[in-house]
Amino acid sequence: MVYQKEMKTMPEKITTMRDLNECGFGQPGPRHGLKLLYWFAKDCIWVNDDGDMFLACNPAEGVFGFHLFENRYTKRKEKLLPDVNFHYYLLGNLNSPGANMLPEYIKKHNNSMHDVNNADRLIVTDHEQRKFGNIYLTTHNDQSNYDPNATFHISRSLLKIIKSYPNLEDFLQGLEDETSNQPASVAFVGLYQMVQVESEKRIDVTVDTDTPSRNCVCSCTIL
Repeated sequence: MVYQKEMKTMPEKITTMRDLNECGFGQPGPRHGLKLLYWFAKDCIWVNDDGDMFLACNPAEGVFGFHLFENRYTKRKEKLLPDVNFHYYLLGNLNSPGANMLPEYIKKHNNSMHDVNNADRLIVTDHEQRKFGNIYLTTHNDQSNYDPNATFHISRSLLKIIKSYPNLEDFLQGLEDETSNQPASVAFVGLYQMVQVESEKRIDVTVDTDTPSRNCVCSCTIL
């Protein structure tokens, strides 16, 4: 998939490890976005026997640094994400209340003097009974705005692929294998073949309202 720089009306969907590698999210290191994504897929979602996906904790409680994202209009009268009937929640600001609950491997390169290391975010919607809607990857392009050209809708099939990696190192190695055009572990070849490529469009930038949510203790058992 080739990523163009022109503006889109909706975020483009990424569905494969190759898409994830080529879109540039969380790259280069020591940016924390890919580590955050792996942790979220591995520990913050669960899949039932029917393949339905659920959040393992409640973003409204402010756990792990989750806080509301107000998908407001910009001066250009555009929004980063489509309007939905549920709240959007941001995850990834390592300075937000509750972010200290994240694993050390995500937090260790956070340095307020180098904001690029804390620029990556996930945006999720919280539906009834802990089901969730779309998941987005995005990145700050300055202190308050997100880059619409670095905003992507990640498919559930790709989240399941990421979740299937036994550890962070294997996941990152899988991305490196895509870079070098080497096949990833044979165990994942069947998963790659199951993914159907879909395309969506993107829209322009909006403002990050890092309004802190209250820091509550998560009632889930994922830690």
